[in-house]
Amino acid sequence: MTIEINATIRSTQGTGASRRLRNTGRVPGIIYGSGDVVMIDMDHNEIYHRLRQEAFHASVLTVNVEGKKDAVLLRDFQMHPFRQQVLHLDFQRVDVKQKMHIKVPLHFLNEEAGPGVKLGGGKIMHVMNDLDVICLPTDLPAFIEVDLGALDLGQSVHVSDIKLPKGVELAAHGTHTGEAVVATIQVPRGGIEAAAEAAAAEEEKK
Repeated sequence: MTIEINATIRSTQGTGASRRLRNTGRVPGIIYGSGDVVMIDMDHNEIYHRLRQEAFHASVLTVNVEGKKDAVLLRDFQMHPFRQQVLHLDFQRVDVKQKMHIKVPLHFLNEEAGPGVKLGGGKIMHVMNDLDVICLPTDLPAFIEVDLGALDLGQSVHVSDIKLPKGVELAAHGTHTGEAVVATIQVPRGGIEAAAEAAAAEEEKK
């Protein structure tokens, strides 16, 4: 999926200029990386709705600045502390021929289908919501799937269990090791207490 946003060159800088820009329904931003730093502004409504799309945060984007297109990643954005207003965005240019280190969101499948939940009444706990990977921009997945359909009570899925898409590898110096837990099925508290009571009752019969 290709995501393209339109922008115009921003000639004014500073807090006052940015405030006036936002009052007109525009959002200030910056493009940096290889080449010149470019100050831009974009339509607020377009950017606000884009930020609500998961793929916007983990995809190579195309920024069309008055006819000149750059391949970029969204590196940072600022929101107003209590208004639904985007204050600023930072984009970094990417080289489509050079591998990059990035976090990719995880999508969990079959959470209610596994025996630990369906039969044991367990509860899924997500320990991670994204994964540090290295890949070429052209191989960057919008998300990585994690199948929980085979988990039983007390079992976990580890990073090493995840099947990575072609061209994607786990970041060697990322925050996650192969043995790190991604998701687990916890035994419900009531289930633990019931099991303890049943064991106690069985002992009394002896």
